[in-house]
Amino acid sequence: MLIRSSAAARPPRHRRWLLAAAVLASGLGLVATGAPGAVGSDRPRPAPTAAGVVLPSPTGPERLGTVFLHLVDAARTDPWLPSHPAREIMAQLWYPARNTRGYPAAPWLSPGAVPHFAEALGFPPELVRSTTTHARVGAPLDRRAGGRPVVLYSPGLGGDRGTGTALVEELVSHGYVVVTLDHTHDANEVEFPDGRVVVSAVPADVDDRVVAQAVAVREADTRFVLDQLAALNAGRNPDAGKRRLPDGLRGALDLTRVGMFGHSLGGSTAAATMHDDPRLKAGVNLDGTLVGTSAQAGSDRPFLLLSSDHGTEPEDPTWTAFWASQRGWKHQLALRGSTHASFNDSVVFFPQAASALGLSPAQVAEQIGSLDPRRSVTVQRVYLRAFFDQHLRHRSSPLLRAADPRYPEMRFVR
Repeated sequence: MLIRSSAAARPPRHRRWLLAAAVLASGLGLVATGAPGAVGSDRPRPAPTAAGVVLPSPTGPERLGTVFLHLVDAARTDPWLPSHPAREIMAQLWYPARNTRGYPAAPWLSPGAVPHFAEALGFPPELVRSTTTHARVGAPLDRRAGGRPVVLYSPGLGGDRGTGTALVEELVSHGYVVVTLDHTHDANEVEFPDGRVVVSAVPADVDDRVVAQAVAVREADTRFVLDQLAALNAGRNPDAGKRRLPDGLRGALDLTRVGMFGHSLGGSTAAATMHDDPRLKAGVNLDGTLVGTSAQAGSDRPFLLLSSDHGTEPEDPTWTAFWASQRGWKHQLALRGSTHASFNDSVVFFPQAASALGLSPAQVAEQIGSLDPRRSVTVQRVYLRAFFDQHLRHRSSPLLRAADPRYPEMRFVR
């Protein structure tokens, strides 16, 4: 499903999850203009290129490894499909690697999921299939005494776990272990190790009830994954198929230092889980409406609100409610020249895929904002890492005290 985005027809501020929900087919939160040659247009597009999108290189000193985990929660039937006797999800563990030579590069999207993703979005399949990450599958972990801090990532409604890769890889390159989540039947497509590709079961008519259900399911998924990380850290293998895990995992995680961030509904998931589960010590919401009582109730632990540039539009009322309830450290920032889609890999994909999609520079800017996309990624990375460094590593950052002239794009709201 594709929608038109314009300044004159922008969604109300209190419905930031709708932009993602209306494009469940995309997973990236991408939207079409309907212009000649654009996605959703009947006019022919230029011939697609076989070259994949190049993800921005992470800036830290660590090499990256990753492993895929098929996790089964036998205590829950699937909330979206009650006929399924257990809740299955896919998670991906990203970590600093001891060495990466001889290990294959991880794909941006699981190969079996590519056809569905590409058809739904209108991207050339070979462009998606050829996009790889900087992480190597199965590489051994680089251990640190006491374990490494852990951060979880939840994408927007309909999003795949890979849609935050540009931000995830940056954290890993600076020493974090990051766990990205596919929320099955909410994600537009999830491929399991046996080759099954499970697609979204979210109704086409997304209303408040459906979104509330999605947040509740996502929070349960997140808390289950936290349980599985404890098992992993104790030396057990939580993968349903007992597939081989990378060397060095036992004791590699410091589960007293766990944070979470998410985009859109993923940000709401982070806030709700923070309120209900003290295992999360710090959280970030990237431009998501806060859905439900738990998400708006705040906590006594640090939380950062980072919004797109909505000019003079009124603030999201759910953010106002959260601000009044939040008892722990809090800040609200806004990224000038950004849109809702700036906070996931849309900001990387759109500029590089523009010719294949028949999009003009103006149309690309309509999707991801006027801020240069490379600069957008840089500024987001710097502030996200500063937040987690301060609250999980106790490294105080001046970036979080006041506006910094090196990053004029970041506005301190409160």
